[in-house]
Amino acid sequence: MTPSRASGSAVGGARAFAALGGSLVGAALQLQQEALWPAWIYMGLSGLGVAAAWWRRMPGRALVIVAFACGAMAGAGLAGWRATAYLGGALDPSLEGRDLRLTGVVSEMPQRSEAGTRFRLDVESARWADPEIAGLPAVPDRIALGWYADGSSLWSRASGSPMPSSDTNRFPHAGERWQLTVRLRAPHGNRNPHGFDSELWMWEQGLHASGHVRTGARDADPVLLENTWWHPVERAREAVRDAVFERVPDRARAGVIAALVTGDQGAIDRAGWDVFRATGVAHLMSISGLHVTMFAWLAAHAVGLLWRRGTRLMLCLPAQQAALVGGVLLATLYALFSGWGVPAQRTVWMLATVGLLRLTGRRWPWPNVWLLTAAVVVALDPWALMQAGFWLSFVAVGVLFATDGPSDGQKAGAALRMLRFFREQWTITLAITPLSLLLFQQVSLVGLLANAVAIPWVTLVITPLAMLGVFVPTLWDLAAWAVHVLALLLQWLAGLPHATLSMAAPPLWMAACGVGGGALLAMRLPWSLRSLGVPLLLPVLLWQAPRPAVGEFELLAADVGQGNAVLVRTATHSLLYDAGPRYSLESDAGHRVLVPLLRAYGERLDTLVVSHRDADHIGGAPAVLAMQPGAALLSSIEAAHPLQAVRPARRCEAGQAWTWDGVRFEVLHPFESDYRSFTKPNAVSCVLRIDNGRASALLAGDIERLQETALVMRTPQLLRADVLLAPHHGSRTSSGEAFLGAVQPRIALVQAGYRNRFGHPAPEVVARYLDRGVQLVENTRCGAAHWSSARPAEVACERERRARYWQHRLSPSEPPDS
Repeated sequence: MTPSRASGSAVGGARAFAALGGSLVGAALQLQQEALWPAWIYMGLSGLGVAAAWWRRMPGRALVIVAFACGAMAGAGLAGWRATAYLGGALDPSLEGRDLRLTGVVSEMPQRSEAGTRFRLDVESARWADPEIAGLPAVPDRIALGWYADGSSLWSRASGSPMPSSDTNRFPHAGERWQLTVRLRAPHGNRNPHGFDSELWMWEQGLHASGHVRTGARDADPVLLENTWWHPVERAREAVRDAVFERVPDRARAGVIAALVTGDQGAIDRAGWDVFRATGVAHLMSISGLHVTMFAWLAAHAVGLLWRRGTRLMLCLPAQQAALVGGVLLATLYALFSGWGVPAQRTVWMLATVGLLRLTGRRWPWPNVWLLTAAVVVALDPWALMQAGFWLSFVAVGVLFATDGPSDGQKAGAALRMLRFFREQWTITLAITPLSLLLFQQVSLVGLLANAVAIPWVTLVITPLAMLGVFVPTLWDLAAWAVHVLALLLQWLAGLPHATLSMAAPPLWMAACGVGGGALLAMRLPWSLRSLGVPLLLPVLLWQAPRPAVGEFELLAADVGQGNAVLVRTATHSLLYDAGPRYSLESDAGHRVLVPLLRAYGERLDTLVVSHRDADHIGGAPAVLAMQPGAALLSSIEAAHPLQAVRPARRCEAGQAWTWDGVRFEVLHPFESDYRSFTKPNAVSCVLRIDNGRASALLAGDIERLQETALVMRTPQLLRADVLLAPHHGSRTSSGEAFLGAVQPRIALVQAGYRNRFGHPAPEVVARYLDRGVQLVENTRCGAAHWSSARPAEVACERERRARYWQHRLSPSEPPDS
């Protein structure tokens, strides 16, 4: 190749690299928008980027800059155009909280539990449940439904029998057409710092609404219309999953087998996931990129072997190319059967992209191939950039590309191959540990050892047995035995002291430096250069979340739905007031919201205050106490309460007080006499006042009008506060005139569920606060609320601090209750 052609090739490669990188940057920037532009702007932006990419009348270096800008415009335009198209199917607000009669087909394998059944419905027709009402707006074409007990009003709420139908043996199955009375609501999730974004998840899944099936005495019965032939893959997945549970009596082992074969991650119980996460092998227990890639590799070898046996086939297409095409196609079928989850989709697009490059004879440098696969995935699913799995998988692949040394040859011995395997595992672990800390604030210290055993055992033993069991069910017995052997090892590793390392979430730039430092340490470079990775890693490992100054304190009212949970932080101490609700038999606010939140802030709680025994205040306490072994428990719960077995509680009584870092904490209620005369738990709610002499806060639990009056009479001088946690979530039985007159709050925090069945906060209570000029902060509109004694008149809302266009927004006049 002549120097000019080599130079032109280098410029072309640089342009391709810049364009691919620009497309990723453009999509990432578009995802930061708080509101979408009109669709024609995105279409024009994308078209301009593609058209300008062909303009080459400028020097080579300038062409690289132009290529990056063109890629950014195309990436942002495509992502925005897709978002505007999706937004057109959003749920009309007038449909929320009203009964509809829908006809549709169950489009995916239902998820069943002791609480009921969850499934997705492709809507075919809709009308009002009341036939006398006319003028129905358009109903979203795909919705998520829960079929729970009579009277349930929340998507995630479970109360009562599994199936409230008149035919308790009848469950919805994939492919069936049903007529149901449902009540819908817009996708509205909790918004907390470093928390899971359920609204984004539903957006990416194409779900425009969620709801529950109505089965009350006044509702028309659900009707199974027919068993259609729609969604045959989902029907097959459901049949296989149910067969696994019928064959394997141990549900923990059956759940792992079902998850590996059908992709049903819900089949694995919460205790199992806790062990898998603690040992760093959770990625193996779902249909991940590793499974799909391994399946593609095995399928390609099998296709190539069979193809070479046919002379005519060899004349039509070389065996190597046939193996490549066959491997990708069979891997796609496997991904479809496993539920076509987002990780599996990403892997299929990656395999297809790399396969197409090889079929066309193009030999691109590894950075270009790596960026191309990422660009293809993001073009098909822009919101993948917001998912942890995307970054973990592509950073891991990129690190392997960058640190891959010369080939050891096909004839390398088993010992050498094993050494290379461990080196790759160590390389990936070292490089993505800072990224894991950023994404999950936790990393498994036993993960390297656990993965060294689990990866070959799951990939070469459990998964093949589980998949072959579809044809020979007795093999599921062997797979269950293999799962049991692995579980024994993982449980032992998870039980070791310091099996996991938890750290506060570092800033994004610091985590990026840490990933670079880990990759630098793992690369095959002289140690003088590798050592430069240490100063890049140290800031991540030593990072601590900022805390209030001495003499100041701050509150974080977590968004937990219908329940209370307020984190109080001083310079060196932390207290959690209430632990939120229990959502279902296997899910609570402690596990889903508070444990990740405390981990992200690097918190070590000194005290957990559980105001009283109601489920919306105590539901998450066991999970929080399990994570915080040094936290004392202060509560009004009775001596026989089950939580006492988890952590003995000290009874809260008026007069108890302590000081942390110049901040005084004092219990105002209940009095000792209240414990002898109360008729319901609300009457003995622990009321806590926090004061630093310049600002104060009052956390009032679920006290009602009678207890408010007693406080006004007994300790009126102690009630004055800048911020008030509204008693009983804004119920009409609380927030009386006399009490508000004594407290005189600037800000009132209301922690209640979106469209909750209790109607919290009550309209008359809202009016009472507003008439007094109190700033009412509802978590349904605000998300997690941040308040600091250093700025007592201000409150920061998580939904406003990190607003994105896919988030659900309530209009000022729209009520948050049902």
